[in-house]
Amino acid sequence: MKITIVCVGKIKEKFYKDAVAEYEKRLCRYCKLEFIEVADEKTPEGASEALKEQIKEKEAGRILEKIREDTFVCTLEIEGKRLTSERFAGWMEGLTVKGISHIVFVIGGSLGLHESVRRRADMALSFSDMTFPHQLMRVILAEQIYRAFRIIQGAPYHK
Repeated sequence: MKITIVCVGKIKEKFYKDAVAEYEKRLCRYCKLEFIEVADEKTPEGASEALKEQIKEKEAGRILEKIREDTFVCTLEIEGKRLTSERFAGWMEGLTVKGISHIVFVIGGSLGLHESVRRRADMALSFSDMTFPHQLMRVILAEQIYRAFRIIQGAPYHK
């Protein structure tokens, strides 16, 4: 299975980079994992709603050009579906049973995702009602993907 995580912006902090690298190393035995970073747009202080929408649209264009038509797309959104780790593992396993071999997870920018990206998604997933830094969300997502593969394998990691 191939898993691509498309993210808006770059990771600046070394500790996030180190954590992502650790999960990349752990996941290489289960899947081909790829992170694709697209440029973020700076949002001026006090930006109007119209300007925020334009910013999200620009970021969406960059996101969508990285997504192939034959991939299953899962966006990370507060309004998305909530799953336990076990159900997330079951969902991932179910996709492979259906013949889906490439999943793309999308983590938006600080303003969230433009409607065009949401429309392209096959599923929206939520980790919490809380807002997390986008760099940290990469770590959380990578950890949950790793946990899912361990659950699928029946390994004790998920306890």
